[in-house]
Amino acid sequence: MSEASRIIDLYQRKARDWAESRARGNLFERPWLERFRALLAPAAPILDLGCGSGEPMARCLIELGHPVVGVDSSEAMFEFCRSRFPEQEWIVADMRTLALRRQFSGILAWDSFFHLCPDDQRRMFPVFRAHAAPGAALMFTSGPAEGEAIGVYCDEPLYHASLGPAEYEQLLATNGFAVKAYAAEDP
Repeated sequence: MSEASRIIDLYQRKARDWAESRARGNLFERPWLERFRALLAPAAPILDLGCGSGEPMARCLIELGHPVVGVDSSEAMFEFCRSRFPEQEWIVADMRTLALRRQFSGILAWDSFFHLCPDDQRRMFPVFRAHAAPGAALMFTSGPAEGEAIGVYCDEPLYHASLGPAEYEQLLATNGFAVKAYAAEDP
């Protein structure tokens, strides 16, 4: 079994560790969330793909008045989402096969998209397009160059992959998106 195919199981087993670590941490992503929100109307609906425990990204967006539909493949993560944000919609599903037949003003795939293997990342762009309202903002995390890497989370291997920036730009353009901001190796 490849490390990429173990991601769902890892987050299912380590949901409490993830939820506790992210709930305690600061929102170092705030500058990116502010850029994202600047592209949205007030209270615009957001699809959060790979939302995890809902902390801190969904929480921030919810507190700023955005309704969030969170999608994650880990049922264990949703125990935290449902208890923290019961008024939002939480869907257990694999983002790679998502077909909600609804569109959103914003799509977020933060700290989730980069866990997909390169071919799955390529196949995600039509999924993004299918869920994007006209003029929708899309924000995701990726690596700075094409490749795969194995990190560590809770003493277990954690898979990451990235396409190259030029390929991302081409996939975005083909699917109706334009790059507004990009930062390689952003700490």
